[in-house]
Amino acid sequence: MIANVCNELTPELNDIIIRIVDDRVREIKVTGEEFNKLTSAVRELAEAQRRTEERLDQLAEAQRKTEEKLNQLAERVNQLAEAQKGTEEKIEKLVEAVDAIRKEVGRLSETVSFGLEDIARVVLPGWLYRHLGIEVELERKIIDLEGRVVEVDLYGETVKEGETVLIVGECKSRVYDRDVERFYREIYESVLKERKAIGVLFGYVIHPSAQRKAKELGIYVVASYQR
Repeated sequence: MIANVCNELTPELNDIIIRIVDDRVREIKVTGEEFNKLTSAVRELAEAQRRTEERLDQLAEAQRKTEEKLNQLAERVNQLAEAQKGTEEKIEKLVEAVDAIRKEVGRLSETVSFGLEDIARVVLPGWLYRHLGIEVELERKIIDLEGRVVEVDLYGETVKEGETVLIVGECKSRVYDRDVERFYREIYESVLKERKAIGVLFGYVIHPSAQRKAKELGIYVVASYQR
């Protein structure tokens, strides 16, 4: 029908109508393209929102797990604090026990020391006589060494070849080179400045290092089993 109308119109009018129709078609095309773009954008926004919601769900789950771990950690810390409290109590009891043992060992050491001195006072005079030709009785004594008061385990005075000789000694369960050196430096050397003296360390066990050091310093080491 339009074609028939167009055929009946003048050429000029026909051209105008065709241009109007073309313009309208172009407008419709542009609008359709924009609509498609808008639709695509809406879809993208919807997809983005869906991903955002999924991410939010994941974050919520992660937060829930984190809170669970924090609760577990808090409980563990409380358990550790309680355990530490128990450990501290045990340590205190252990310290008390160690102190008690230390005191007991100190008393035992003192007992053993006096016991060793008793043995030395019996054994050592015979050794001195057989090896050095000296007759002497030994005792524990406090002596003055250059203004310094020292208590020695073994002390005796004798005369040899018309000259007074002092016997000074110390008792230790086990005698090492450091014991010999300390005895020489702190006791024997001071006595030697005043009078002629013989230094002796007496013990249950004499370490080889003590024998070497004693020979070097010119003093004697004697074991309880020696005669």
